[in-house]
Amino acid sequence: MDIPDDLIALERAAEEQRARLAGLDGEEYEAQRRAWRQAATAVQAAITDHATASGEPRYKVEMAVKRAARHGDEDPAE
Repeated sequence: MDIPDDLIALERAAEEQRARLAGLDGEEYEAQRRAWRQAATAVQAAITDHATASGEPRYKVEMAVKRAARHGDEDPAE
């Protein structure tokens, strides 16, 4: 399955936002959580759009995006 680079970049951006939650609390945590949720919502919408346009099952597109985003890279949460 051919996964566009922009989908991979969106997934990586969402994971980076999630990783930034570590060690935060209070208002800083809530602000970062909102940033992560916005990034996660954007990637989910883009995955749905790509699946619809390509005719591929959405879950397969999502799994391919996640694999491609993590391939060869360390988990940003570590």
